[in-house]
Amino acid sequence: MITDADLNVAVIYYSQTGTVHALAEAATEGAVKSGAAVRLRRVKELAPDAVISSKPEWRKHLDEVADIPLATLDDLVWADAVLLGTPTRYGTTASQLQQFIDTTGPIWQQGHLSDKVYSAFTASLTAHGGQESTLLVLNHVFTHWGGIIVPPGYTDPIEFEVGNPYGASFVSGGTMPDDIHLEAARYQAQRVTEVARLLKRGRAAA
Repeated sequence: MITDADLNVAVIYYSQTGTVHALAEAATEGAVKSGAAVRLRRVKELAPDAVISSKPEWRKHLDEVADIPLATLDDLVWADAVLLGTPTRYGTTASQLQQFIDTTGPIWQQGHLSDKVYSAFTASLTAHGGQESTLLVLNHVFTHWGGIIVPPGYTDPIEFEVGNPYGASFVSGGTMPDDIHLEAARYQAQRVTEVARLLKRGRAAA
């Protein structure tokens, strides 16, 4: 018998000033609400300290999340389902998250990344800032890992309000995500958790 506590979800993200962090926290809430054990993890900051300190909002956010553990490969091995979050950078992932992805070769070769459930979320400063392409880039990664991609799709009324079936996303314009976009991130994580649970129960039954 597979119980709720036996399902592990990792929410791994990069955020420069807090926008994607807010979505990651909402995703964590959604997975917890669905009964999963959740690890919220941030990836390592790569920018030089002098550059970070030159932008007060960047320094402020990094200081605020100092207590959130850094992501490790063990978090991916541990998880039954993984949600990755990143701001979009010219229509692709931020280098900080990409660097973490680039370290996964050893566990990929050992088969530790296959047959898990994956999904992604993002944010951009401007409208049409590359959100969909960023999410699709992460889907390419999940495909190489042999993962099972679970997008939110149009499976809940909230998706018709936020309008992105590929994954939770937000156009910040320098602001934090509002309630509807946070709820979309919660819903996405709930859907990912529920599908992962069904998959794990099916394997146990087989």
